[in-house]
Amino acid sequence: MRFIIRFFLIAGILLISARQSLFAQQGNTTAGQKSVISVLLPLYLDSAFDATGQYRYGKQFPKYMLPGLEFYEGAQLAIDSLKKENVSLDIHIIDTRSGKSINEIIALPEVQQSSLVLGFVSNNEIRPLATFANSKQVPFINVNLPNDGGVTNNPYMVILNSSLATHCEGIYKFLQRNYSTGRIVVFRKAGAQEDRLKGYLTEVEKSTMGTSLKLKYVTLPADFKPEDLTPFLDSLKITLCVAGSLDEQFARNLCTQLAEINKNYPVQVMGMPTWDGIREFDRKEYKDLDIFYSTPFNPVRTDALSEMINTYFKDNLYARPSDMVFRGYESMYRFGKLLRELGPNFASGIGEKKYKVFTDFDIQPVLLDKQKQQLDYFENKKLYIIKKVNGVVSTVF
Repeated sequence: MRFIIRFFLIAGILLISARQSLFAQQGNTTAGQKSVISVLLPLYLDSAFDATGQYRYGKQFPKYMLPGLEFYEGAQLAIDSLKKENVSLDIHIIDTRSGKSINEIIALPEVQQSSLVLGFVSNNEIRPLATFANSKQVPFINVNLPNDGGVTNNPYMVILNSSLATHCEGIYKFLQRNYSTGRIVVFRKAGAQEDRLKGYLTEVEKSTMGTSLKLKYVTLPADFKPEDLTPFLDSLKITLCVAGSLDEQFARNLCTQLAEINKNYPVQVMGMPTWDGIREFDRKEYKDLDIFYSTPFNPVRTDALSEMINTYFKDNLYARPSDMVFRGYESMYRFGKLLRELGPNFASGIGEKKYKVFTDFDIQPVLLDKQKQQLDYFENKKLYIIKKVNGVVSTVF
């Protein structure tokens, strides 16, 4: 019910503002001088209400609506902060599930006039938005998907949620620094995705300076048990076990088995970026198992702003803010401030390390084919290595 109340509030704001610039920040500049930001995200407003304006789902709230809603809530809080700081911007929130195609949305006047596009996107929306950004020479920031959508030769696309290749590079460097002489076993299952992941690790091994890790790859059967793991473990020394798959069910099964044998065969587990969303790892069956994984967004937030957001949600929405709320806040605030400062030079300065909120973004150019020396896009290369044990989360790298 609380989510439905939040949804109605947002729906009302967006529907009322359909005829005007949403959240236009009033400053000392004229409207013609304001930089325009278009925020594209899936709110599903049209599908949530019928022709008479009645909410379709009764007392229920479909989970697929939550990510866009929560990102919006964070962006709204950032807009309020920008307004208090007298940062003059013209900001438009656009529901990408309004019944219009992505090309129709791109054709909207407010999008065409954008100085910056923040996109909470699906796979089939990446390329059209990147093409538009390149043609207009304005940055398009993909805030959620960790892939490039096949885009190349486009210096105006930025990926905030780091790609799997970048995660493999970060994981390898962490292991190289902390487990260079230890036993490392990569447990995996058969599959094309797993082969791709192994390929990324192999490429990093070839290109990274320093002592190469001695990674042992073990392909497990579908119904693997503890006895399939123990031949590759040491009863006297800690074995670092890498989960060589993005499959979350494989992750749960592997950690369940390793937790069971941890007392006799001491192990630690390095997981994948998908592990950030596996809440079951807080349960007692994973007791005393050190679980590591990588993430590009800092999940450890003890600063005053984070506490303020937590308090706002508790007092006003009777809820806890999700990670997507914080992502919405820092995306809007950081890039809004940078856009207002740099103006026409924003695209060339998008990697500047200013206006940090929660995450130390490290936006770097990506050259997929280094022989061509062609800048294909920009990507956030900053990764945090997170340790979770007995439900306690800490940053270790």
